Amino acid sequence: MTWPEHVTAALLGTQRRVVPELAGALASGTPGHDSADAGDAAGRLLDQAALLTVRRRAGRTAGTAEPIAPAPAETSEEVSGAAAARLARMLAGQHVRALPEWLQAAAERDRRVPARLLPGLLERGRSDRMLRAHIAKAAGRRGLWLALQNPDWAYLATEDVPAEAPDVWETGTRGQRIAHLGRLRAADPEAARRALRETWAREPAADRVALLATFQEGLSGADEEFLEETLDDRAKDVRAGAADLLSMLPASAYGGRMAGRARDCLRPERRTVRGRAQTWIIAEPPADLDEATRRDGVPFHAAGSFVPGNGGRSGPVGTRAGWLREIVARTPLDTWTGLFGGNPMEVVCLPIADDFARDVHLGWARAAVRQRDAAWARAILKGGVVVEEAEALADLLTVLPDGERDSAAADLARWVKDYPDLLRVLDRIPGPWTGELAEAVLAALAGALTRGAEGMPPHTQQYGLAQLCKLSDERLTPAAVPRLDELTRRHGDNWPLSELTETLRFRHEMLQELT
Repeated sequence: MTWPEHVTAALLGTQRRVVPELAGALASGTPGHDSADAGDAAGRLLDQAALLTVRRRAGRTAGTAEPIAPAPAETSEEVSGAAAARLARMLAGQHVRALPEWLQAAAERDRRVPARLLPGLLERGRSDRMLRAHIAKAAGRRGLWLALQNPDWAYLATEDVPAEAPDVWETGTRGQRIAHLGRLRAADPEAARRALRETWAREPAADRVALLATFQEGLSGADEEFLEETLDDRAKDVRAGAADLLSMLPASAYGGRMAGRARDCLRPERRTVRGRAQTWIIAEPPADLDEATRRDGVPFHAAGSFVPGNGGRSGPVGTRAGWLREIVARTPLDTWTGLFGGNPMEVVCLPIADDFARDVHLGWARAAVRQRDAAWARAILKGGVVVEEAEALADLLTVLPDGERDSAAADLARWVKDYPDLLRVLDRIPGPWTGELAEAVLAALAGALTRGAEGMPPHTQQYGLAQLCKLSDERLTPAAVPRLDELTRRHGDNWPLSELTETLRFRHEMLQELT
């Protein structure tokens, strides 16, 4: 008990707590004992603490422990020597942004990281959370074994918990439980819902939000009852999550409630313009939000409220426009084909009165993404609709069938002329960028160089080009290198373009080594 007494004396001070006495040989071994310095209580405390520290480190009685079990045998082959050497260079800092692609490509080819490189890779994953899922796929069985020996690398065990682990739902970490529920949702949504119901009342609010988000997997009408109950949860973020999930179920009672509100906001009206009769959409946002509407997830300050330049609206009018966007975004899309008597393309092309066209179009775009409606996504992208948020247009691409996505993405990249909007659109489009999309990106790069020559301020042109190259170096197909070489020859030694070309060459060689 001597050590805790010394700690207490150090914390309280020697004026308030007497320095403990050491007994026997320990006392005689303390510097200054029985000397003129013995009256220096603080010095004696430090001397004794130093002696006790050595004793604690060196004088422990040997215990017994089981030897560490050896790493299990690997089931996949190690990558080639050239691929391993390239990985070592990336871990040392060369083209480190290509590391996720290297790990993903190795895992897809059933290749694993060499054992000698695992410590460096696991240490990088310790500081870069975005890498962890990729590391878990390519580290092999030895990687997981090694991670279990070091608490700093234990994240890998969280990323790769066996699906059959029997106690993970009851005793696992937060990440393990979320991953377990996500797997269960994919295999058996009813069992996942039942498991969450049993523990719901005991879950902290932050965990309820994360666990509820797994319901996007396998979401169906069978989840409606539970989600309706969750609209009354005590936590705001949980209520918002439940409302967002219900808005993805057009046939739900929630969808019916939102459709009723939407029909109060938008109505058809026949007008004659230049001697031609046509249907117009008359927009009338709500004047206020009642309690039922707020319960259904329409926020008091909706997205778009008080935004400068929002069609000239500000203050309360901007708030009403935000409410209109939210209501339309949560309304079943077949509401509009029935109300306005046309297919999605015909509806989105109808003129909208009262300066609310952008708000209605943005609401439709968000609804198409939530309800995964390809017909509406296609109509909004091809119908010449002007949506304020470039990100909303890019999100529509995810709804299209695979065969249409690249072509539509290329059309969108060509259509967006403003540099910030183009960068926001491309940021939402995952790689690899090939075919038409790659051609559109190369055209944008060439355009950036040309517009600079035509009088764009040099710093603006260089910044836009640098940002576009930064996005392209991870996503643009390495097959674009010859075209980039041509651009470099025509426009001189431009450092963003040169770095992009070098990175694409590096990625091309990297993928070849992993083949």
